[in-house]
Amino acid sequence: MSKKDIKVPNIGEFKDVEVIEVLIKKGQKIKKNDPLITIESDKSSVEIPSSDDGTIISLNVKIGDKVSEGDKIIEIESEKEIKEASTQELPKSQFPKEIKKDDLKKTNNENIIVKDFSSKASASPKVRKFARELGVNINKVPGSERQGRVTESDVKLFVATKSDKSFKDQNTTEQKIELEYSHSDFGEIDIKDIPRVKKLSSKYLMNSWIKIPHVTNHDEADITELEEFRTSLMDVYTGEKKKITPLAFIVKALTTSLKKFPNFNTSIDQIENGKMTVKKYYHVGIAVDTPHGLMVPKLRNADNKNISLISTELKKISQQCRDLKIDKKELFGGSMTITSLGGIGGSFFTPIINYPEVAILGVGRAEKKQVFMDGKFVTRTMLPLSLSYDHRIIDGAEAARFNNDLKENLGKNFAYKLAV
Repeated sequence: MSKKDIKVPNIGEFKDVEVIEVLIKKGQKIKKNDPLITIESDKSSVEIPSSDDGTIISLNVKIGDKVSEGDKIIEIESEKEIKEASTQELPKSQFPKEIKKDDLKKTNNENIIVKDFSSKASASPKVRKFARELGVNINKVPGSERQGRVTESDVKLFVATKSDKSFKDQNTTEQKIELEYSHSDFGEIDIKDIPRVKKLSSKYLMNSWIKIPHVTNHDEADITELEEFRTSLMDVYTGEKKKITPLAFIVKALTTSLKKFPNFNTSIDQIENGKMTVKKYYHVGIAVDTPHGLMVPKLRNADNKNISLISTELKKISQQCRDLKIDKKELFGGSMTITSLGGIGGSFFTPIINYPEVAILGVGRAEKKQVFMDGKFVTRTMLPLSLSYDHRIIDGAEAARFNNDLKENLGKNFAYKLAV
């Protein structure tokens, strides 16, 4: 039999580099220029193609191996001999059946043909790396380009349309990434249990990040008059200043905007059925930083409460979370969530939506800035706002209008009304 070794060609700067993918298997028929393996250096990834046609007799590399120029990848039986053997007459029953057009499996997108998932997907090294970073088995991704080649957009679509369960099912064959070194190789370490609250919340965070196409709108609200009003509030009985945090005013302002923009007060747990739940109540979630992890209790019927009552209830539910005495039901059934870093510091960030809600408001620390108003620069107190929203339900224009309305609610023309 005529056999031939296919070796690693001259690959320039690639020397003693790692094999990150093996794209073929023993017994597979290949053609010249078909990709065999993918190698990766510190700078880039490259697919190594076959230099000849044939059938693979032996496979000499595996994922994790280091290769250089001249290293043997596979051994093949030459195409010439295969053709000679194929000229021998076969019984009619042994000829392959004709593949009919109707036998092709198609996805909901009529232009995308799904390949046999037992074979390796066709994709560039860049797309393969992108899929690995998202934890996606690229062989399960339908390709939209010619001959089913997978693009980065195909990977994004695959992630966005799969539920958490099916996402895991599609990746059951994915290999676990092992560290090359132990943490203890570099110094002293300690192994601790992840706090229970963080372990419980992690699955919800992953579910939200995988399922929801997040977009974040950053803006600033001028709260100069609101702060002057807030700090001037006095208790009518004691004559002492009231200690009401800015968060109480933000809650009240948010519920006012939610009434004007009902799409923000929806849930999308039935989006696969083309349905969304529009809520007629206004239960605002408040992200509470506790020693056990982040918890999000709900401040119920915030639209029917004045600033003093909202402030009192905020303190109550926050303390219940820190003491782990909050009723589990109070962590569910919200309209929209507020997460504030004002007491810690920082300005803009990208908060993750609390599924199945469709938006979350991130609040930074207010600071005094020079703002150009009425032809001159004046000192104003500005509050950073970071509004993350589900782009399937809310578009950019609607988000910008919501933020503008919220800013107006926090401004000088609304501050006194919020206190009622």
